[in-house]
Order: sequence, then C-alpha cells, then structure tokens
Amino acid sequence: MNRKAFYISMGILAVMYFVFGLVSWVNAILIPYFRIALELTHFQSYFVTFAFYIAYFVMAIPSGLLLNKVGYKKGIMYGFLFLSLGALIFVPAALARQYAIFLAGLYCLGTGLAILQTAANPYVTIIGPIDSAAQRMSVMGIFNKSAGIIAPLLFAAVVFKSTDSSTFALLEAGTLSEAEKNMILQELIRRVIMPYAILAVLLLLTGIGIRYSVLPEIEEKEDEIKETTASVAGTSMKTSRKSLLDYPYLIFGAIAIFVHVGTQVVAIDTIINYAGSMGIGLLDAKFFPSYTLICTIIGYLLGILLIPRFVSQKAALKFCTTLGLFLSLGIVLANHTVTLFGHTADISIWFLASIGFPNALIYAGIWPLSIHNLGKLTKTGSSLLIMGLSGNAILPLIYGAIGDHHGLRAGYWVLIPCFLYLMWFAFHGHTVHFWKREKRL
Repeated sequence: MNRKAFYISMGILAVMYFVFGLVSWVNAILIPYFRIALELTHFQSYFVTFAFYIAYFVMAIPSGLLLNKVGYKKGIMYGFLFLSLGALIFVPAALARQYAIFLAGLYCLGTGLAILQTAANPYVTIIGPIDSAAQRMSVMGIFNKSAGIIAPLLFAAVVFKSTDSSTFALLEAGTLSEAEKNMILQELIRRVIMPYAILAVLLLLTGIGIRYSVLPEIEEKEDEIKETTASVAGTSMKTSRKSLLDYPYLIFGAIAIFVHVGTQVVAIDTIINYAGSMGIGLLDAKFFPSYTLICTIIGYLLGILLIPRFVSQKAALKFCTTLGLFLSLGIVLANHTVTLFGHTADISIWFLASIGFPNALIYAGIWPLSIHNLGKLTKTGSSLLIMGLSGNAILPLIYGAIGDHHGLRAGYWVLIPCFLYLMWFAFHGHTVHFWKREKRL
C-alpha cells in the first residue's frame, strides 16, 4: 500500500472509530438514565451493556463469514445499516416506554459494531508493520475515546434540563401520585426520540459514504503453513494447523480481550452510579466517564510516542496490566476523602477513573500478539477476538449483582481476577504456540 492510500485508509478508519465511541460510550449515561426513567434496579440497568455487547459474542463469527464473502467495504456498509436500524428502534421504544424494545435496539447497535470491529481491528493491524500495530491502535483509540468523552456530555446537553435535579429529587422522595410520576417519566424517556432519529440518518449516510469511498480492500497473505516446522523461542516444533483452535495464543488472547474489555466497561459505565453513592448528583456525575476517558487518551498518546521506538508492545502490555492490578486494589482498599476538580468524593473513585490509563495500551497490545501468523485465518481469528468483547456484557452484570447485595464498592472486586489473568497473558500466555509439549522435535 502506498503512502497516500495508507493515510486515506487511516483517516476513514479514524472516522469509524469515532463513531464506535459515540455509539458505545453513551451507555455510561444511558444506564443511570434508564434506571430513573424506567424504574430499574442497578442489576436491571446493566442489561444495557449486556444487550449491547452480547451481540459481539453471538454475531462475531457470522460477521467474519460475512466479511469473507463480501469483503471489507461492503461489510462495513452492512455494519452501519445495523447501527442505523438500532438507533431507529429507540423511537418506538421511547413512545411505548418499554425497556425490552430499548434492549432490542441496543442489541441491533451491538450487531452493527460487531461487524465493523471485525473489519476495523485487523485492518489497523495489517495495513502497516506488525511491530507498530499498537501505535496505530493508539491513534484509533484516541478518536474512539475522544468520542467517548463527548458522548455522555452531548447526551446530557440534549436530553437533560437544568431543572432535572429537582425533578429527580421529587421522584426519589416518592411523594408524587402514580399519575404524576408516570407523566414525568414518560416525558423524560421521550426526550431520546429526536437525537436518536437524527443519529440513525447520520449512521446510514456514513455507511453509504464509506462503501463508495477510496478505502482499499485488504487481502491477507495466503497461509502456507499447513504442515511444516516452526521455530519458537529457538525450539523446532512440528505443527499441523487446521483450525483456529490450533493456535493457543489466539484462544488465550480472546479470553484476555474478554476480561480486559470487561474491566474497561466496568470502569466507565459504573462510575456515574458509584459517584451517586457518594452523594454526587447525576448532572455533576456525568463528567466522571470523561475523566476516565481522558486518562485513556493520555495512555494512547504515550503509546504513540513510545511504541515501538523506545518501548516494545510486549513491555508496555506487561507494565499496564501490572498497573491495572494495583489501581484495582486501590479502588477496593483505599479509604480517604479528597476534593478534586470540584468534586468531593472518596479517593477510590479517582483510582477507578485512573484505570483508563493502563487500559489504553492493554487492548492495543493484545491484538497484535493474538492474530500474528494467522494468514488466511486472520478474518475468522479476528471474529474470535471480537467474541471476547462480550466481556462487556457479562462483567457489568456481575458487578451490578454484587453491588445490589453488598454495595457498589464491593462490586469492584470483580476487577482483581481480571487483571491477574491479563498479567499472565502479558508475561506468558501470548508465548504459548502449541498445546502439547510432545510436539517438540
């Protein structure tokens, strides 16, 4: 690929990652919004993330098969069509004030993103040298997380009113009659109709635009290793690889993606509710996901500057997974009230926001270590990693269940085993190329 085509491709991909961020990270404020407007428990409210991200698990393999059949560009257009449909479903959901219909829309949005991410992540990895893949992922991450900073603030600006604090207080007090309460909640939920209808049109136009853009198709090199001798860490090994399951490092990478994205979405999508448990109102708490994402962008910028010139992808992954573990321990163990950026809260919430920093380079580090040397299996291998994004669906539910029964802070214990596994993958798991030692010659 020549330099001009490379930069055009990176620009188009940057637009895609920005859209990913807008659609994904608005969940951080949708969760408390639905909890109020639809009268949900914490556990029920986290079905927002479950419905959205379980689509990654269900649709990842079909997405890979779709891309194999129609190619990247047509596949990307289909992904945007699903996104547009998902946004449009919010209109009847709001009119009926039915949580189940909202969840259907969220599942449709997740399906669109499953297709798009199955295309975009390997695209970023293979359009340049594999040693600098984390650097390119970091560039895409900046666009994604910048949109994530904007998304909850934009949603709040469009949907919320300055008088909503007193409205929320009235609802919480329980002094309203059933008719008055239903009227207020109906008006509140219908505020999403116009913004999501506009979003549906914009997503549709974006998909059509990319389909007919100059974005080139990428063809992976033929995988010629059917039965040959490979050298791993200086040791000759004989392998006959017939399926994705013959690549242990890919399987371990998919599990790493599962637990990593789970920690990421827990850190972002639960922080507003956690701030609320400290007495911070929703209109002020809306800023906390942005703090987390700012930390993430700082991590991406450092990745762009340092990788691979000064720090290898592997070294960065080892450092970030270790730092993530220590910050998680700070969330559940530290106990001290501080005032920062105008917010008075327990220091644990700032440890939670800080997890955005190491999480920036963990995702970028896992991908190239997991899909290298897959050849023609790259698309379907990427689908397996995309299935790992279903961790976004499962871990918030575990957190919500623990939070409802033992307190929101106790829920963050779910982060500890996740970061322990990520450390194992960073230090050892990605080096496992064969399941059995007997294959050594």
